[in-house]
Amino acid sequence: MILRNLSSVHRATLVQVFDDPPRASIAWRDVEALLIACGAERSEGSGSRMRFALNGVRAVFHRPHPKKEIDKGALKSVRRFLGEAGIHP
Repeated sequence: MILRNLSSVHRATLVQVFDDPPRASIAWRDVEALLIACGAERSEGSGSRMRFALNGVRAVFHRPHPKKEIDKGALKSVRRFLGEAGIHP
C-alpha cells in the first residue's frame, strides 16, 4: 500500500493514530475512514462490532458510544492492527 495515495485528511489521521502518547480526541468515523482508505474490508457484526481485514490481518473493533471519539485502549488496538498490516506513517 502506497501511503501517498491517501488524502491529506487520512494521512493526518494516520499520524494521530500513531502519536505517542495516544490522543483521546480522534473521532471514530475518521479512524474508520482511514481504515477503508488503506484498503481494509469492513463488515458489521452484532451491536456495535465492526470487523476489518487488511493485508491478511483481521481485527474486531467496537464503535464508541455514546461518545463519538475512540478511547485510548481502542486506539492502541487500531495502531497494532495497522502496524501488523504493514501500514505506518
